[in-house]
Amino acid sequence: MTDPFDTDDIAPEPAAPDAECTRCLKPASICVCDEVVPIENRIGLLILQHPQEQAKELGTARLTALHLTDAVFKIGLSWPSLAAALGRPADPKRWAVLYLGSMRPQDFPPGRELVVLDKKGAALPDQEAALAEVEGVVVLDGTWSQAKTLWWRNPWMLKGRRIALKPQRPSLYGKLRREPRREALSTLESAAFLLSRLERRPEIETALLASFARMLDRYRATQPARPRPDRRQAGRRPQRRGPPRMR
Repeated sequence: MTDPFDTDDIAPEPAAPDAECTRCLKPASICVCDEVVPIENRIGLLILQHPQEQAKELGTARLTALHLTDAVFKIGLSWPSLAAALGRPADPKRWAVLYLGSMRPQDFPPGRELVVLDKKGAALPDQEAALAEVEGVVVLDGTWSQAKTLWWRNPWMLKGRRIALKPQRPSLYGKLRREPRREALSTLESAAFLLSRLERRPEIETALLASFARMLDRYRATQPARPRPDRRQAGRRPQRRGPPRMR
């Protein structure tokens, strides 16, 4: 499949530390594109990014698409159909949308970290059969409210399956990006988690998470060191000021 961003195959010249990569659009200081080796994925991936998510320096949507040969990345709020968003014919009934919605960890069937839901949000009885029918997945890139907007503004998503994830570990973002729920993952982590399990290829998740970790490490290295708190003052009660109390 061609590059989802229509960039030249010629390797770019070394950029200045504050320059922007033409592929991932990140500062050269945190770009990891030179280490990305595209993976041939059997399950197609469509990433729909909310327009307000474009400016996030630590966003992962573009990096995710660069990692996979069958991946399409689009920015916008709505598309008339799945085929229009993909740029090729596609049956929405054979695709699934990764959307947690109001699903809570306790709502998942016991022992499952990935669940296929019906239109009412209930888990389908035969999970393995439902997963086997999936030919592609749609991942919504944005905050919780932005993802909800994309979900409701594209009614064709209701024609396909809906998938929810319950990861066993928190996001690699750590304290770099605050999330409203512990089970929230980055777009890259979500796509890696889902594709590796649908295709039964753990190497997909390993490769994508390695790139994500490198990017975060480089970002942390560019941040100024914060002064450590004075431990001598820790635990001390503030001195009382004002006139002495009468005994």
